[in-house]
Parts: sequence; C-alpha cells; structure tokens
Amino acid sequence: MKQVFRSRTALVLGWIWMAFAAFNAVDLIVRYSGPSSLVAAAVLGVLTALVFIACLRPAVVLTEDGVLVRNPLRNVSVPLAGVDEVVVSHSIKITSGGESVRCWTPQTSARERAAAVRRGNSANTGGRYKTEPTRSKGEQAAAEALAGRTHADWVAEQITERAEAAKRAAVRNAERVTAEPADGAGTRATESGASADATGTGAMRVTWAPSALAAMLAAAILVIAAILA
Repeated sequence: MKQVFRSRTALVLGWIWMAFAAFNAVDLIVRYSGPSSLVAAAVLGVLTALVFIACLRPAVVLTEDGVLVRNPLRNVSVPLAGVDEVVVSHSIKITSGGESVRCWTPQTSARERAAAVRRGNSANTGGRYKTEPTRSKGEQAAAEALAGRTHADWVAEQITERAEAAKRAAVRNAERVTAEPADGAGTRATESGASADATGTGAMRVTWAPSALAAMLAAAILVIAAILA
C-alpha cells in the first residue's frame, strides 16, 4: 500500500499560488506589452518555481518496498529493510547504513508540539470533571493513542513499523533459503547473500530531482529573456 505524507498547509497554499500564477500568466500573454511583461513573467516564474520546489514537491512516499524522501532538490530512496533508525526532532531523520537524510516534510513546530502535549493531558483527564463531556471508550482510546504525538511522530512510527516488518520478512526468507538442501559452497553463498539482504546496509540512494531542475531551468530562461529584452 502506497502512502504519501506531506504538509497539508504547504500543499493548499502551493495550489492557491499555482492558480494565481496561471491566471496572471494568461493575463500577461493576452496583454503583452514588451520588456515590462517579460520582467513580470520572470518574477512570476521565479516565485512559481520556488513555490513548487518548497511546497508542492516535498513529500515522504512510503511503499511496500521502501521509503522515497522527496526533498526540494533531491530524491532519497531507502529500502525498508535498510532503515536502521527513524527519529523526530523538528523534522524526521532516517538513518541507513551509516548515512542519514532529513525529511523536508512533515515537520513539527514548537506550537504543534505544545498542542500535542496539551491534547495528551486532556486525554488523561477526560471526563473527570462534570464540566467536561464524557468520552466513549472508542474516543478515549483514540485520544490516548494520539496523546503527545504530532503528525511527524505518527509518520515516523509508520515508517518504523513498515521497516521492522520488512526486516522480519527478510529474516524469514533467509532462514527458509538456508534450510533448503544444497552443497556446502552454495549454502555459504546463499547465507552470505541472505544476510546482506536482511541487513540492507548502505542501501540509501540519492539523486537529483528532474522536476525541480526543470522548474529552475524554466525560471532561469525567463530571467535571461527579461535581461536580454
């Protein structure tokens, strides 16, 4: 099952800007007036590229096989079996094979953390006073499950659970393969390969994001056109 985690606020603001930029782009084309229109288009293009890179592109994509961290300019892929540790401070940090990556989104602000703590205190005292509504068992269980946790904490927990399940599956596969009859050399080779698959060390892969580079190139072309005009 594929899950995509990102900042809802950034996503909404990003698409609002995209609609605004599209309207203004059409207006500039219809009312084109020479160099001044090119300068306005360059400014609009640069801002739109920045909004796309910082608001719309970043996400954490969790699949059956691994984690894809889409940061503003780079993509980082980590197989689930290769995830060594997931920690949360203001952002999510994933460690694999001695390397680590910080996720651009989702992040946790001090205000969000304080609100989570207050929510946790409310969950622990719910229904104690007559002025507070009495929660059902289901509502109380849900409140306690979310007590003190932010969205970033929940995402990190999802990644950790999937990674642990992938590692258990890799170990079971390794045990099943090594249990099959084979000659000594073949068995040793299989055990070595199975161990490597189970540990998944050094599996992090970092690449440039083509969509981010394309957005930057388009903005640069508009800027150059405005300067030459």
